[in-house]
Amino acid sequence: MAYPENFTGIAVVDNKDYTHPKKVDYAPKTFGDHDIDIKVECCGVCGSDHHFAKGAWGETPKPTVLGHEIIGEIVKVGPKCDKGLKVGDRVGVGAQAFSCLECQRCKDDNEQYCRQAVWTVSTPYADGYASKGGFGNYVRLHEHFAAKIPENLKSQEIAPLLCGGITVYSPLLRNGCGPGKKVGIVGIGGIGHMGIMIAKAMGAEVFAISRSSAKKADALKLGADHYIATKEEPDWAKTYDDTLDLVVVCAGSLTDIDFNALPTVMKVNGKIVSIAAPDASEKLTLSPIGLMGVSISNSAIGSMKEVDQLLKLASEKNIKPWIETVPMSEEGLGEVFARMDKGDVKYRFTMTDYDKVF
Repeated sequence: MAYPENFTGIAVVDNKDYTHPKKVDYAPKTFGDHDIDIKVECCGVCGSDHHFAKGAWGETPKPTVLGHEIIGEIVKVGPKCDKGLKVGDRVGVGAQAFSCLECQRCKDDNEQYCRQAVWTVSTPYADGYASKGGFGNYVRLHEHFAAKIPENLKSQEIAPLLCGGITVYSPLLRNGCGPGKKVGIVGIGGIGHMGIMIAKAMGAEVFAISRSSAKKADALKLGADHYIATKEEPDWAKTYDDTLDLVVVCAGSLTDIDFNALPTVMKVNGKIVSIAAPDASEKLTLSPIGLMGVSISNSAIGSMKEVDQLLKLASEKNIKPWIETVPMSEEGLGEVFARMDKGDVKYRFTMTDYDKVF
């Protein structure tokens, strides 16, 4: 299949004016022996794209082509590719584009924690090239970080699972979510709403935890068995004392979460895992004495083995993130960023109609 030497994308060219991205052409990374090229069909918009776009995590190399919940078709495979993927396969790509695949972390299916990891967007490779993501017509990356999509899953619906979904699935899986477990999901938003669906699909009794009751109806519809509104229930920590086995914190910010109260609802050996990646200036404060018998940690995205497992679960259990589709364009992506500033989405955006702009 013929396609251009240079790729085209909708890019942030100025972090101070990120709601006005521009259409740009750019050279892809050098094609490696284990690389594949993917023609993008659609791409979810993650909260971290928004953070990158507005410069909340620092200045990014320009042009910044974001997007790391990618669904597309393979159009080229490298001469040494051996994963079994072929031209014409529909695949998904999440937040990671490369790791060494040789260190112990990679060998243990923890490649997301590799010291040489390159993220799908705005991260330098060894040669200095800054990675470009799925808000462009094509993406190029190592074959290891593409997952084949089950046939019964719709591209635009499943895109958010490639980053947001796997980011909550990994700590659920690694910390025993399943039948007989009581699992809390804090923050019913872009990732949290997927956390409810995934935890329920894994067989857990699910407790949705939010500040107010505004999202109660949604949470119950998503599959939650219980709903806790912490700002409206002053005695919530006493009511649910010694109840939960696992809590995954999916809130975008940790500022409003009472980490002195939350541990009291945990059983002995209970685990609180945060997947939040807030503004770099944010700090976490808590009383260490309250953590007796309870552990607290932070989790990154999942491994590719876990991505495959999540896609299989979604295929079998009919997991469908709640999405709003927006046609890809300068105006469309700018509108999405502006609405994300206001929290105006229920609960994820997927950029579509790539054939009309590229």
